[in-house]
Amino acid sequence: MDRFTALQQKIENKTAKVGVIGLGYVGLPLAVEIARHGFTVFGIDLDLKKIETLQRGESYIGDVPNESVRPLVEEGRFIPTADYRVLKELDAISICVPTPLSENQDPDTSYISRVVDQIKHYVQNGPLITLESTTYPGTTEELIQWELEKMGYRVGVDFFLCFSPERVDPGNNRFQTTNTPKVIGGTTEKCLELGVKLYSNFIENIVPVSSTKVAEMSKLLENTFRSVNIAFINEMALMCERMGIDVWEVIKASSTKPFGFMPFYPGPGIGGHCIPLDPMYLSWKAKGYRFFSKFIDLAQSINNGMPDYVVYKASVILNRYAKSLRNSRVLLLGMAYKPDIDDVRESPGLQVYELFKDAGAFVDYYDPHAVTFKDKHGQEVKSVEYDIREWKKYDIMVLITNHSAFNYRELADLGVAILDTRNAFDGIHVPHLYKLGTSIAPVEAKEPSMAI
Repeated sequence: MDRFTALQQKIENKTAKVGVIGLGYVGLPLAVEIARHGFTVFGIDLDLKKIETLQRGESYIGDVPNESVRPLVEEGRFIPTADYRVLKELDAISICVPTPLSENQDPDTSYISRVVDQIKHYVQNGPLITLESTTYPGTTEELIQWELEKMGYRVGVDFFLCFSPERVDPGNNRFQTTNTPKVIGGTTEKCLELGVKLYSNFIENIVPVSSTKVAEMSKLLENTFRSVNIAFINEMALMCERMGIDVWEVIKASSTKPFGFMPFYPGPGIGGHCIPLDPMYLSWKAKGYRFFSKFIDLAQSINNGMPDYVVYKASVILNRYAKSLRNSRVLLLGMAYKPDIDDVRESPGLQVYELFKDAGAFVDYYDPHAVTFKDKHGQEVKSVEYDIREWKKYDIMVLITNHSAFNYRELADLGVAILDTRNAFDGIHVPHLYKLGTSIAPVEAKEPSMAI
């Protein structure tokens, strides 16, 4: 029996052993779903703390409750490990490792390359390999296919290769792993057939495409689309401020059009594991073809400049109260990159924090979800406790993340100046509330008193 037929049968009767490499926000939910649907899953990660936590049946990701992990571990269907030697036993491997940017904003694919080195060293049975890490078009071929072919293996015969971009949205209660449509492209028709057959077991809607490059590009298009539109609305917010128009009211009015309009919202910058990074992967790859994307570069420039603008606007607000930014006491409300999660990766709040510190302000932050983060020096910064009376000492509060747990009315009633970058205080009207995307009324000039 050839390897293709053998894998088909193992997937059909769920005797295929599956490995998920990288147990972060993408890999852990995926591993749990595969195991929950009847497969034996080996979760591989080099972070021993993660492995020990999972081996106790506990989760460190909010979207994956302990109750989902514990029974799978106890029944032996989900086996967390840091030992790559288990690759020898696997029939299918999903790679979910990080793909960050280097300091020069170039793709860092070193995590993928390290995984491929382990696969080359240990894999014997010719598995189905699916890369899920977001990266530039051509990565699956260049970093995996060509490396295995150098060893004499034939893709589509001795091993099978697909790319299927992750579409994880932390904190999304409507769309999770199983009900989010899954794009998948194969290096050959047989690769695609096996990939579709495996993923169909635990994902409701599979979207096959003609190649791994199409699948890779689809992910970059999705997030570059968002980056460009967020940059546009950020620029519109700055324009509206200059014109004395409330951008939030403009967006609300425009959103009543039932066709041809999709609302995007301004903010203090972009964050997360996709939108700040993915456009740069695409721009970098395009330059290899002597194609220079003005849209991508302009969008990055606008979005990356928003934290600076937030700090500038805060300084203007403080000036209204005869205070300078230096030595002012600042409280950042929220640090996670989006509401109701603990993920601070690439959060604009991190940069806002550093900019305030560099300007000489005394900065604290409060986040009920992201209770710690590392500053640019690698030092741990902890969230202050929720103490509304103690918070009266601050000169200004800057809303970074619009968590649903915040009591916005209570915060507004403190009397402390507030800069709201998310329109989270919508409907609350107090004179000390200022918003990104709305102008600051000039201070009325008063005649000096003529005391006798």
